[in-house]
Amino acid sequence: MQRLLYIIIYPALWFTSVLPMSILYIKSSVLYQLTYHIFGYRKKVVFENLKLAFPSKTEAERTQIAKGFYKHLCDLIFETIKSLTISENQIRKRFTIENIELLEKLYNNNRSILLMAGHYGNWEWSGIVNKMMQHQGFAVYKPLDNKQFDSLVKKIRSRFGATIVPNTRITKVLYRYKKEETTTLTYILSDQTPRPDAFKHREDFMGINVPVFTGTEELAKLLDFTLLYFKVEKVKRGYYKATFVPVSENPKEDTDYKNTRKFLDLLEAQIKEEPAYYLWSHKRWKHRGK
Repeated sequence: MQRLLYIIIYPALWFTSVLPMSILYIKSSVLYQLTYHIFGYRKKVVFENLKLAFPSKTEAERTQIAKGFYKHLCDLIFETIKSLTISENQIRKRFTIENIELLEKLYNNNRSILLMAGHYGNWEWSGIVNKMMQHQGFAVYKPLDNKQFDSLVKKIRSRFGATIVPNTRITKVLYRYKKEETTTLTYILSDQTPRPDAFKHREDFMGINVPVFTGTEELAKLLDFTLLYFKVEKVKRGYYKATFVPVSENPKEDTDYKNTRKFLDLLEAQIKEEPAYYLWSHKRWKHRGK
C-alpha cells in the first residue's frame, strides 16, 4: 500500500517541481487559504505555542504571527518540492551565504565542523553549502517508516553533494572519517524535542523550561570538532541568506551544556526578531516543566 501511494504521489510532486517559482507561489497562496482558513491545520498547536513563547503579546499580535507562519509554511512546502529539480544556478541565486570564507579557513586548519541549525527559514535549501566548500558534507536525519518516502527525502537532501546519515549512525560514520583524516562538515537540526525518557538536560527555550537535545554538543566534545550556528534569514519570498556564526572553536574545553545554551540563545534571537519563520506547528514545548 505504501509503495502504491508513492507511485501515485511521486509523479505529481515531480511535475509540480518543474513549474516556475511564480506558479508555485500562486499555489502556495491557495494552500495558505486552505490550511489556515478552511482546515486549520494544527492551528491549536500553533496558537498554544505562540501563547507560551509570547505571553506578553496580544491575541491580535499572535494571530498576525500565526498568519505569517502559515504563509511561510506553505511557501516552504513548495520550495521543498521544487528541490527535486531546482538547478544549482537557481538555488545559488535564492540561497546565498554571507561568509563562506570561514569554512575555507577552518578547512585549511584541518578543522571538521558540526553545523547547528534550527527549524527556521528554509532548512531544505541549506544543502547548497556542499557546492561551496571543500569539506566532505554530511546531514543527519531521522529515517521515515515509509521506505519509499524515506528514499525521496534522502534524494532531495543529497542533491548537492551531502551524504545523508541516520541519527543512530552518525557518531560511527564521523569517527571513521576522522580516523581517515578526512575533514568533514555535518549539518544537524539541533532544536529537536528529545523523548521524555531519553534526555540528559533541561534549559529555558523562549522562556519555557524544556528537555533539550544535547547530542550535537556531546559529539563535538567527543570528536573535537568546531561548532558553528547556521543563521538562515528570509530576505523576501523565495530568497534567503545564511551566515556562519561561531559557537565554539574548542568544545572539549567548554563546560557541559554551555554550547547548547549558546545555540538556543542564537535561535531565540532570530525567533524574537522575525517569529513567523519558525516551525510553530512542531510540538516543541510538549514536555515543558510544570
